[in-house]
Order: sequence, then structure tokens, then C-alpha cells
Amino acid sequence: MTVILPPSPRPFLASRPGARGRVTLLGAPLDRTGSFRPGAAGGPAGIRWASDNLETYSPDLDRDLAELDFADAGDLDLAGLDQPAAVAAIAAATGELLDGGALPVVLGGEHTVALGVARAVLRRHPDAVVVHLDAHADLRDDYLGERLSHATWARRLGEEAGFDRLLQFGIRSGLREEFALARARCGHFDREVVLTAAALGLLADRPVHLTLDVDVLDPAFLAGTGTPEAGGCTWRELAAFLAALGGTRIVAIDICELAPALDPSGASSAVAAKLVRDLALRFG
Repeated sequence: MTVILPPSPRPFLASRPGARGRVTLLGAPLDRTGSFRPGAAGGPAGIRWASDNLETYSPDLDRDLAELDFADAGDLDLAGLDQPAAVAAIAAATGELLDGGALPVVLGGEHTVALGVARAVLRRHPDAVVVHLDAHADLRDDYLGERLSHATWARRLGEEAGFDRLLQFGIRSGLREEFALARARCGHFDREVVLTAAALGLLADRPVHLTLDVDVLDPAFLAGTGTPEAGGCTWRELAAFLAALGGTRIVAIDICELAPALDPSGASSAVAAKLVRDLALRFG
């Protein structure tokens, strides 16, 4: 069975195309360093496609997209750019949205996208912290000869801005050295997706960039990702974590590593689209 995606991105459910709103989606179809199963470039289109099956209303949140100032700015054109230039383009576009007063929700793409978003946030909010949900630590110094990749972006961020502003949750895969680095230097490190009182205290009164790799979910809930890892959280556990974040100041969000073609059923795209809807409703 195959899923036919549209030849060009369609606007996400109930959003205005080509505009900016209080919440603005931005596609970043970057997929240059996928190391196991590529396909994350299809993430933005897959999420938009699957949104057609959603209702605008969330009964869990009792909020409706139709009541939200919600826009879809389309996809960045990253073709022909090398990895540093692509990350810089993501940072510039995210920065423009921040300067306009929007909450950017950036749809990846490989997780290197998050470095561009983080750079934009930190230039405008020097005291910001980054909440990182993922199966993988992404703290390698290099991977397959690349120092700027989906497996190294968090290391680069720590070197640039300080590891203490990086709070990691759900991490269950990585080198021994990555785990040692995370435990010794990151502001918070947890293999579970649970927002403890101690972690929540680190976020108090500070701007927060939320970056979410969809493989933080167990493959039983989302299989269409390049590097699935058993032992992840459930949808309900992730929703509880996001609810606990509700009192914090979220200034930017990215959701990365959906690879729609790797799940021909379309279910992974549906899960990611619902997650995007609920993130917009919860934090917009």
C-alpha cells in the first residue's frame, strides 16, 4: 500500500496560506544527513496532507483552530544550499517570524533544523532554554564525518550557547560519551518523558524553545521516522509532558524527523499532524 502525497505543500488545516499569524507554521524540508533511512524532507508535506483528516476542535484541550490566529507560511526553499547555509536560512526565517510577534512552529526535516531555530531564539532571547525531546542525545562531536548533522546539532548548540541551557528528555540511545556529557553538563537529562518539579523550576520565567523529534514516541505509536528506537513514550505520556509545560513561556517550536514514506499506512503522518494541531492550540 502506498500513500500519495500532494505534489506541492497544501496549507495546514484551518490555516491561512502564505500569511503570518499569532501562530505560524514554517516548513523546513531539510534532509541531508539522514544516516539510516532518509525521508525527513517529506515531513512538512506529510503533516499538511494528514491534517485534512483532523477536526479543528481538540476535545482534550477544548480549543478550536478556527478561533486561533493561525497561518501557514509554506516551505523554505533549501535546495542547492549546503548544510551551514540551510541552517542559516532556517535561523533567518524563524527570526523574521519572531520579530513579527509570531510563535513559529517549524516543521522539519531532519533534526539539524532545531539548531537554526535555536540560534534565532537565542539571538532575541539570550536567557532562553531549549527543551529537547528525543530518543537520541544528538551530542556526537561528528557523525559519518559530518560535524553539522542530525546527530550533532545539540553538541553544536551546547558549544555555542552553553550546555546548561539544554534540557533533554526521553533519551534512550547514544554513545557512552554522549550520556556522560549529558549527565555532567546539560541543564537537565532524563531518559523518561516526565517534567519533574526540578526541571520545571529551571524553566520558570525564562523563554523556552521546544524541539521535538517524533522518535521520542515509541515506534508502536509512530513508525515513520528515520531512526526508530524501541522503548519510547506513549501519546498520553507525551501529552502529559506538554500539559505540564503549559505554564511556561514557549517562544518557538519545531517538530522534526517525520518521514512519511517510511509508513505507507499514513498513520505516522496522522499522529504528527495531530501533535502539530495540539501544539498550536496549547501554546498559541
